[in-house]
Amino acid sequence: MRGFFGKVGRASGIAVLAFSFAASTPSAIAAPPPIAVPISQQEQAGAPETEMSALLSHLNRSNYLFGDLFGLRSLLSRYGITFVAQETSEFLGNTTGGTKTGGEYDGLTQAVLQLDTQRAFGHYGGLFNVSALQIHGSNLSADHLLTLQTASGIEADRATRLWELWYDQKFLAEDRLDVRIGQQSADQEFIVSTNAGYFVNTMFGWPALPSYDLPGGGPAYPLSAPAVRIRWRPINAINLLVGLFNGSPVNDNSGDPQQQNASGTSFPVHGGVLALTELQYSYPSLGTLVYPAESAPLAYVYKIGVWYDSERFADQRYDTQGLPLASPASNGLPAEHRGDFSFYAVADQMLWRAREDPNHTLNAFARVMGAPQADRNLLAFSMNAGLIVHEPFRYRPDDTLGLGMGYARVSSQVAGYDRDVNAYDALAQSSTFIPVQGGETYVEATYQRQMRPWWQLQPDIQYVLNPGAGIPDPNMPTRRIRNELVIGLRTNILF
Repeated sequence: MRGFFGKVGRASGIAVLAFSFAASTPSAIAAPPPIAVPISQQEQAGAPETEMSALLSHLNRSNYLFGDLFGLRSLLSRYGITFVAQETSEFLGNTTGGTKTGGEYDGLTQAVLQLDTQRAFGHYGGLFNVSALQIHGSNLSADHLLTLQTASGIEADRATRLWELWYDQKFLAEDRLDVRIGQQSADQEFIVSTNAGYFVNTMFGWPALPSYDLPGGGPAYPLSAPAVRIRWRPINAINLLVGLFNGSPVNDNSGDPQQQNASGTSFPVHGGVLALTELQYSYPSLGTLVYPAESAPLAYVYKIGVWYDSERFADQRYDTQGLPLASPASNGLPAEHRGDFSFYAVADQMLWRAREDPNHTLNAFARVMGAPQADRNLLAFSMNAGLIVHEPFRYRPDDTLGLGMGYARVSSQVAGYDRDVNAYDALAQSSTFIPVQGGETYVEATYQRQMRPWWQLQPDIQYVLNPGAGIPDPNMPTRRIRNELVIGLRTNILF
């Protein structure tokens, strides 16, 4: 069933690392055969050629570019320690529309260290985790696009920062309960679609709606927050996931949250509470033996969930006096509301599996989210959907081909604010007119090619309609930003 539950290869690579590091050994990845050098050529070339053959064989077989790190990985593994680093680099360019055309480079280095307490101390079921990020390069979405649904899942402020720091402990027979406590990023477990993780656009990972409606964008890459997460598996097919996070990933929500907590070490605990609850139903369930015969049911994972945040939220349209914020008489101080919530549903479904090759599959995914309280939310609705083909070409079992889309719609109060601005400008006999915001849509086509077990190349193309949901073009404020065509290439290297 690798075509559905196997190597994810998420756009940013984060989900892959967080999932695979839970095991004490690297996941098995099919590698192309080593380059064969005839014996006669080896004898003629002598030792240098033999050393080169050994190097090429290593590069073709190893799951990591640096292999066993001169025995260090094996040594650490004896004490229950796993260390992995991954570099994601990409160049994305806007070819038309936006605020300007052109391209930019951005990159992300991730490092994760985990300690299995069973191997280290003989204590069953414990796992320590610490991860760090080094974010470099520029931000195409901020500099060229001004989209709501940003072009890349690794775009962020330049920084070297702590990401997650937690301890996880399993309980009950068959590990049916586990509790995780510490600094956590909610996008590693909540509101996640496995198949959506193959794409590059940010919103295939942590969705657009919580990115804009939650304080600080919520505890999601590159931020995290102190939390307690409980996972309960009453039966093999069902998981109940509950998380209690600090209401914001930063102590001060007045500025750029990534700058407010630039190192990732502020550990805010004095805010409200962000509570997430997610019910998951899957097949094949844990412990189920499935033989990929033609008659075997097709795999699926369905999730429904809700989040509630108890912090205060600014009104999108009215001030503390009840006047429109766009009014000249307004005091400019938005009214405040206590609490906010949203519902969501996620589905991953295998649609087809080849009879002769169970790795050759067609999968679909969809995710929808809604936030009913329009007065305090920038976005009222967001959704993603798409198709993924595993092994799109013969003898390429680890390649994937994907076509997906995303949509985000602003709340009625945000659109109402734009109308208020135009109405008051008309009363003042001003010639200024701003577009009224609505929704933004993008489509993405992507292809992940597994060059080596440790190296992926991913060409990508995205087209954005009504960027920014129709915000004014800063170069010409009376018109909307024109539609954008973004083309890029990403590479992932596992060290």
